[in-house]
Amino acid sequence: MFDSDRIRSEFPQLSRKINQKRLIYLDSTATSLKPQAVLDAVKEYYTRYGANVFRGIYKISEEATAAYESAREKIARFIHAHAIQEVVYTRSTDESISLVYYSWALPNVREGDEVVTTIMEHHANFVPWQQLAKEKNIELRIWNVNEDGKLKLQELDTLITKKTKLLAVTAVSNVAGTINPVREICRRVKRINPKCLVLVDAAQAAPHMSIDVSDWGADFVAFSSHKMLGPTGMGVLWGRKELLESMPPFNFGGDMIKEVHRDSTVFNDIPHKFEAGTPHIAGAIGLGAAVDYLAHLGMDAIRAHEEQITSYALRRLSDVRGLSIVGTTDAKKRGGVIAFRMQGIHPHDIAQVLDEDNICIRVGFHCAQPLHEFLGIGPTARASFYIYNTTKDVDALIEGLKKVQKVFV
Repeated sequence: MFDSDRIRSEFPQLSRKINQKRLIYLDSTATSLKPQAVLDAVKEYYTRYGANVFRGIYKISEEATAAYESAREKIARFIHAHAIQEVVYTRSTDESISLVYYSWALPNVREGDEVVTTIMEHHANFVPWQQLAKEKNIELRIWNVNEDGKLKLQELDTLITKKTKLLAVTAVSNVAGTINPVREICRRVKRINPKCLVLVDAAQAAPHMSIDVSDWGADFVAFSSHKMLGPTGMGVLWGRKELLESMPPFNFGGDMIKEVHRDSTVFNDIPHKFEAGTPHIAGAIGLGAAVDYLAHLGMDAIRAHEEQITSYALRRLSDVRGLSIVGTTDAKKRGGVIAFRMQGIHPHDIAQVLDEDNICIRVGFHCAQPLHEFLGIGPTARASFYIYNTTKDVDALIEGLKKVQKVFV
């Protein structure tokens, strides 16, 4: 059984009270809270073996290197990568996608080519391809959604052509909550054009459900540590080994080289070729601890818990007068995130009133302004759920929204 009360006790931040009121954290889509196990792993690095990696032959440097690379092994198993070398450390999902932009797209995309992305993308997976279209004079095709925030697979038959070099798609929308069928999308794309690569933004998938990059059939997958219980400033790019080996470095500096001479440089093997300079060692170790924590809970159990909470929240929110939800109301087809609007009330006002009772939500365009514009709506309020949330948190949100109505209606 999924023991939410026990899980909550392992997150120190949830014990904090402000003005004698408990913290109700409903913004995990932006960043998750951190369990004690992750905090302890980071603290242990800084207090027991806080040295640089790869550079020293003394004990604590060797310990740091072993922990740093052990985390990579854990991540590779977690996402079912074929090889550890396919896991590249970055600073974020954004940087992972930018790495693909600079190291693969710029050298390989030519004038007259096409790139496809979706209207529901986070700006991190939209802006690079928008800029690539301008830089390379290519066509950027946009895959739109229906009224429920879903993509129609059959539209790929016309969107993907022999000129298409890349499809960039999110696994889960951070606004509509849509869970995209990545495996089916990849297979359909490869049938139409086997040379078209697929880049998946898994920032909202990796923390919440089991992902298998090998089974997906994608070419690149990006995600972030801080959304899955790990430290901030830490991200991952998974890429097919042969692709990564063919790509030039993203940054230059220490550790991404084997030899440097006056007139030539020999770059390091993957993944270190893409990891210039002193890395975020504590971040990698913390992410490794976060992966251990999630694996212990079980990703299927995590998904089932979130589906239950989301289903409950959708029912309760539907009873709030004047409230409209973005995306499908079928919890089985969406992640644990709900963006909504309240008639006649600005989202910032909603959040400000909720904050009086320590209810933490996000408001704005959620780094997905093209989707809001396509749907013809302004900024939205957004509540999101994770392993430490319960139906009591949803109930508190509903009571808070009733308070909002009393203030503004």
